[in-house]
Amino acid sequence: MASHGARGRSAGRPTLEEVAARAGVGRGTVSRVINGSPRVSDATRAAVEAAVAELGYVPNTAARALAANRTDAIALVVPEPETRFFAEPYFSDMLRGVGAALSDTEMQLLLTFAGSDRERRRLAQYLAAHRVDGVLLVSVHADDPLPDLLAQLEIPAVISGPRSAREPLPSVDSDNYGGGRSAVEHLIARGRTRIATITGRSDVYGAQRRLDGYRDALRDVGHAVDEALIGAGDFTEEGGRRAMADLLARRPDLDAVFAESDVMAAGARQVLREAGRRVPDDVALVGYDDSAIARHMDPPLTSVRQPIEEMGRAMTTLLLARVSADRPAREVTSLVLPTELVARASS
Repeated sequence: MASHGARGRSAGRPTLEEVAARAGVGRGTVSRVINGSPRVSDATRAAVEAAVAELGYVPNTAARALAANRTDAIALVVPEPETRFFAEPYFSDMLRGVGAALSDTEMQLLLTFAGSDRERRRLAQYLAAHRVDGVLLVSVHADDPLPDLLAQLEIPAVISGPRSAREPLPSVDSDNYGGGRSAVEHLIARGRTRIATITGRSDVYGAQRRLDGYRDALRDVGHAVDEALIGAGDFTEEGGRRAMADLLARRPDLDAVFAESDVMAAGARQVLREAGRRVPDDVALVGYDDSAIARHMDPPLTSVRQPIEEMGRAMTTLLLARVSADRPAREVTSLVLPTELVARASS
């Protein structure tokens, strides 16, 4: 004899229609309850949830996604070589924030690299097939074609840091200008007068803004900007070493260095040590990111903290809102999160 709980149920997996019949509501109402719609009364929601529990109904997420023309997946695209992704704490912190924002959703995350022409072509084919609902773009350079491709394909996207002041895509960034400015103001307050900087890549807008902050902080106290004190870096440790060696060759009398990333600061620290320069006695050193590298350097590195993990969460939240919207959003959202200088023994 069948139990009371199974009475009237088909032999197979419980269906949406059976849940609706048990709760005494329409199929659409059950769908709204399952999808978390607020347009359902508390009493109706309770009746549907009781029917779901009694019948043991499990929503078919794949079918729901197909019906809604959705894949329930987003891509985190990094237009950099894999070696840089795994070498720099910035990317792992960003990934942690994205994962935290997705933890309470049914969205799957696809991590993909697009550091070479071949990888970009393969990614373009994948995206053209609309196999993801949206894209998070991290570490994008000014001439990168991927943002324009996403716009053409009408795939929702959010970028970590605009490519320029006129970025058409929604973006989440930290206050790069304020961070660069605070680093130099800190060094000036410590009595340093010949302050060098090691820049990031010139085609990265955030690096340009950090350099703007450096220049303006010097000008505000009447210091001329000496171009010989500006070393070109690329956010890598080797780039930091090369730039530091060049700076010492040009201006051996420098007494402070602001490196636009902790990774470059680590490279600069090695060159200073090899040259017999003591940190901070002879040369004060400040980095950017406040990563684990900063805390583990000898001496511990003063660094500008940018909320990278929070940026990852904010990007993902913004993308999910655009993915779930009934119609494409017309406004462009640009979030800028504050930075904070963390003083340590290196300065």
